[in-house]
Amino acid sequence: MSSKTILMVTAMAPIIWGSSYLVTTEFLPQGYPLTLAMLRALPVGVLLLMFCRQLPTGSWWLKVLVLGALNFSIFWWLLFVSAYRLPGGVAATISAIQPLLVIFLARLFLGTTIRATAIAAAVIGLAGVALLLLTPNGALDNIGLMAGVGGAVSMACGTVLSKRWMSVPGEKQVSPLTFTAWQLISGGLLLLPAAMVLEPALPSLSATNVLGFVYLGLIGAGLTYLLWFNGLAKLSPAMIAPLGFLSPVTAVLIGWLALNQSLTPLQFVGAGIVLFSVWLSQRSASEKNKFQIDEINNKQFT
Repeated sequence: MSSKTILMVTAMAPIIWGSSYLVTTEFLPQGYPLTLAMLRALPVGVLLLMFCRQLPTGSWWLKVLVLGALNFSIFWWLLFVSAYRLPGGVAATISAIQPLLVIFLARLFLGTTIRATAIAAAVIGLAGVALLLLTPNGALDNIGLMAGVGGAVSMACGTVLSKRWMSVPGEKQVSPLTFTAWQLISGGLLLLPAAMVLEPALPSLSATNVLGFVYLGLIGAGLTYLLWFNGLAKLSPAMIAPLGFLSPVTAVLIGWLALNQSLTPLQFVGAGIVLFSVWLSQRSASEKNKFQIDEINNKQFT
């Protein structure tokens, strides 16, 4: 499978994540963020583990705990705090700093080169998300702002460490399916006590509620994170992280098509800028890979 094909398949994950807002607001009971996050992760994680039938060994226990916390427990918790205390556009725009953080964290943990084009693409994407989502009356809240930044840092760290630990030389490689199952279970288990202590029990669920849970679990978590980690195993974080910009674009388009929400010309411009930033980031990463291949070939013939 070519890198372009892997990239397109991986891009399906943030596109599907963009539908989570509609499902959460229209299909699920409101006021249970920790419980919803736990139920989104834990059941499907157990289901995936039944397929792979492999438990962590050695240092993987600690790694899975760290990654489950970064990619799910901490990230989702802070995301909900940010969403509750800030207007949706402000919260989503703050979360969009994640690709920029990945560039610098990849340099720190993976030793990758920082390219000016990649930074420019991340900044352009952030500007596009701001045009797409921000409104003039967006109020700011210090706790919400810190939660938004913390959530972006958590997910960025989780992305880079996932790449580092999935490709350790000399160690047995873990399949993306197993990797996904371990993290979903770890993240769900870490959320379980918080949900039980801080939130009341769920009310009786309707058929619509059950359908929403099934979609968010099987599709919005199980399938999407399998695609995400599979792409991360084969491509660089610099190529994968900017795909997250597709999520707010999808959410806005679904709101426009399914909920009859109005869009301004400026928002369409913002969506176009976001798509351009994703293209630019992929071009930058491709140029980097070509440079590395040429460098290796030159060394072989000198």
